[in-house]
Amino acid sequence: MGRVALVTGGSRGIGRATALRLAADGATVYIGYKQNEEAAADVARLAAAAGGRGIPVRADLEDAQAVAAMMERVRVEAGGLDLLVANAAATAFKPALDQRLHNMRRTFALSVESFLLMVQAAVPLMAGRQGAIVVMSGYDSIRFVPLHGVLGAAKAALESLVRTLAVELAPEGIVVNGICPGPVETDSARIMCGEAWPEVASALGRATPAGRVGRPEDVAGIVAFLAGPEARWITGQTIVADGGLTLVSGPVSV
Repeated sequence: MGRVALVTGGSRGIGRATALRLAADGATVYIGYKQNEEAAADVARLAAAAGGRGIPVRADLEDAQAVAAMMERVRVEAGGLDLLVANAAATAFKPALDQRLHNMRRTFALSVESFLLMVQAAVPLMAGRQGAIVVMSGYDSIRFVPLHGVLGAAKAALESLVRTLAVELAPEGIVVNGICPGPVETDSARIMCGEAWPEVASALGRATPAGRVGRPEDVAGIVAFLAGPEARWITGQTIVADGGLTLVSGPVSV
């Protein structure tokens, strides 16, 4: 592949799997993380073993200056960028009526504001490179998920930006797409559900036509496709990847 990618939230879960998949395709991957330096370094080691290169880059995406510094590092070190994967997200998992203003602001700053700032900085880095931007949305943007109201709203805003940016950036040769995964077995899901996760995962698996919950690698493969030459005619779309769950189900409890 020989491309340069930046994956936010790249030290765990879907971001980790995506970084490793892109590295296996030969990419140099900047692994965005906020706190867990050891986990990011481990992804970098595995990326090298897979045939690519992993470079941890620490940034608090709630801080606009930190976002700018991260993008400037990519510019200085790599000289350009082929793929931006906006994967990082966090929120206070509470009922909507219990959300405090600072929780709302943090959720949107991390998910929505940082994304647009990264895109603004990434566009000149993608000049002449047939760039791709992939946003990680979520099941909570299209279905009720308990305690996910504010995060779901932020993800829905990201999907709107995918459509807008796809049109605005088409003349630049940049495609913009989103992925909306169904429930995926990640550390975050296990932490949120606690001891109930095995039971929740089993119930969701039974409800899913494919017979299981998603794995991070399932989503990483879609990112790799959307970043590749075969997907250049796809832009402005948010692809639901859930094993068919949304075709047969209503609310979920994960």
